[in-house]
Amino acid sequence: MTDPAPQSKPHDKPDRLPRYLALAWVILTVYGSLYPFTGWQTEGIDPFAFLQLAWPRYWTTFDLIANVVIYLPTGFLFTLALRRLPGRLIAPVLAILLASLLSLTMESLQTWLPSRFASVTDLGCNTLGALFGALFACFIGGRLRPYWKHWRPRLMSQASYVDMGLTLLGLWLLTLLSPETLPLGVGDLRQTFSALPTLSYSLDTYRFMEKIAVASNFLAVGLFFAAMTRGRWLAYLLTPLFFLLAALSSGLGAATLVGADAFFAWLTPSVREGATLATPILVVALLLPGTGRLILAALCLLVGTILVNLTPINPYSEVALALWRQGHFLNFNGLTRWISTVWPFCALPYLVFAARKGQALASA
Repeated sequence: MTDPAPQSKPHDKPDRLPRYLALAWVILTVYGSLYPFTGWQTEGIDPFAFLQLAWPRYWTTFDLIANVVIYLPTGFLFTLALRRLPGRLIAPVLAILLASLLSLTMESLQTWLPSRFASVTDLGCNTLGALFGALFACFIGGRLRPYWKHWRPRLMSQASYVDMGLTLLGLWLLTLLSPETLPLGVGDLRQTFSALPTLSYSLDTYRFMEKIAVASNFLAVGLFFAAMTRGRWLAYLLTPLFFLLAALSSGLGAATLVGADAFFAWLTPSVREGATLATPILVVALLLPGTGRLILAALCLLVGTILVNLTPINPYSEVALALWRQGHFLNFNGLTRWISTVWPFCALPYLVFAARKGQALASA
């Protein structure tokens, strides 16, 4: 006989993670829908005229599926974020309406972007995706939630800042899909600010800098995640699993980008050497208390970001980017590049804030 699902207590504190994830997904959706944010023009066209257009002449199954899938998380996360509203149907219905309003807004704004095409078909597919997401949240998410409420406090720290940290770590996983960034390297500003100098080095110097950049970011992310866990031994258990998830994300990105045979293309010699160098240091650093992990993570991330901007562009990234631009992923490429660029500049102040918060809690 199996044990019944653990029941959550009515006095449990609100779970902020769905709200943070929903907000992050909305930001990503807006960016992906309006990228590249250039060429805005108005020709007196009604921004809602697309609602009266017929089925588009040119369409692909990929586009239809993509427009459904991209709004699945929207409906799912909105429903979870609104679940405390009274009534069983209020949250999913409001989630679908808000997702549809978001899609309608994005489609209407695309009217003024010559590189984008507003379509009522996209609106319909987006709404359908939100509907599926909301239904999933109601019927599947509701059954999984008691397990989440049971295991979450046993695995993760209950500090108030942890939900935001987990959201940032989830966004970091998306940076691994970008072909323009050094694997395990974020914060490259050279694509955004062309005035930054491009330095050249000998091959040995280049390999050394790339290895140290990878090692610094490996340490930063490992310590970041470990600081979110509850207890030292859980940090030793869960941190390798998180990096395994990161490796799978990188492999799936490479396989989608180049081909199935390129699953391990991201695992360059510098990546292997950097991770090998950082692993024993991380094992020792995990002995630090949570606040110490956060401070050291911030320092490592700062060093890694500086080195990423000083290291020449990885040849694998250039080849992968050339292939990606030939496919359907141009807008997604812009999105992942943007996340990769801004991520450390969001994570650094968060790490400093969380460290100060942890010190205040420890002294209370």
